[in-house]
Amino acid sequence: MDVSGCLGCDLLTGRRELPGGVLHETTAWVVNHVVGPMNVGTLIVGPREHIVSVAELDDAAAAELGPLLRDTAQVVETLCHPEQTYVCTWSHGRDSRKHLHIVVQPVTAEVRAQYGGLRSEQLQARMLADGDEPDITEVEQFCERARELFRDLPTDNSAPLQAPQSKR
Repeated sequence: MDVSGCLGCDLLTGRRELPGGVLHETTAWVVNHVVGPMNVGTLIVGPREHIVSVAELDDAAAAELGPLLRDTAQVVETLCHPEQTYVCTWSHGRDSRKHLHIVVQPVTAEVRAQYGGLRSEQLQARMLADGDEPDITEVEQFCERARELFRDLPTDNSAPLQAPQSKR
């Protein structure tokens, strides 16, 4: 199902521009950079279908989710070297549930300092309230590097990821 006016559906169908594009795909999931006021490197793992809760996932989507979250967190950690990587779900709209988004956010000392040392949901709430969106050029550069790492993921997950070399 595709719901016009749903941010997740609109981004996936091209009705709304997706800075950095799609980084990685599985049968049921798509990974892209967050759209909105979060730090560079914050990725969204979202279902291809308009699903509004984890409880709605079919067996195939649920089976793909764990390894995909692990891989996404590895990409984020390889590129951002955070103190911590947050993984949380967002699917609560103003008046009802919305397209499920699983956020994979790198939180560095620099990010925490920028927001007065806040952590966890307080940090994310402040970021959203402040509305400071990352520079699109930085997002696109991050996405190029992330796309390379996703492409090079080891199939057996035995080897650590290596950050792609800068193409200067």
